[in-house]
Amino acid sequence: MRFSEEQLRLYAVTDRTWTGKQTLCEQVEAALRGGATMVQLREKELDDAAFLEEAVRLKALCTRYRVPLIINDRVEIALKIGADGVHVGQDDMSAGDVRTMIGPDMILGVTAKTVIQARAARSAGADYLGSGAVFGSATKQNALPMTMERLREICQSVDIPVTAIGGINRSNLSQLAGTGVRGVAVVSGIFAARDIEEECRLLRTLVETIVR
Repeated sequence: MRFSEEQLRLYAVTDRTWTGKQTLCEQVEAALRGGATMVQLREKELDDAAFLEEAVRLKALCTRYRVPLIINDRVEIALKIGADGVHVGQDDMSAGDVRTMIGPDMILGVTAKTVIQARAARSAGADYLGSGAVFGSATKQNALPMTMERLREICQSVDIPVTAIGGINRSNLSQLAGTGVRGVAVVSGIFAARDIEEECRLLRTLVETIVR
């Protein structure tokens, strides 16, 4: 799938913590119905076999909705299932090595928390950056908030789109206006919602107002 920055508008990042009565696949489908434009499978606690099973299900689902599925970190699984891309953090495999493995056509996302990291990721072949945690994080307890000034500097330092991540929800999303981000990556703000589809519909409307 050819990458475009519009796919970053509402980037749903999975977390099985909130599955409850629904399966992860059911929750992701609700997010897609509500307007999620990209999905990342990020389940650090799953072993490779369980992760692969989930990845196969989500790949079929995302293909049906014509939305890219990005695999967090596990490059071999991404290649095995024909995922649309891979996202890696600063502590994962280097972006350059990942680009070599996945070739020129798959989407490569890289976490960047500083201008130096942003420029290095761009040079290594990243298609987009994920920057944060802009408002802290419910899923990473040691994630320190990023200032809007730092986020703006990162956006201005590279010619690839940046998506903000970290504690984003309906009440704070508008604070990202003017930073230069081209979308938001949301975890608990989507998957902890009582009505995921409706929450995504609201978040999608809000994010469209800040990227104009």
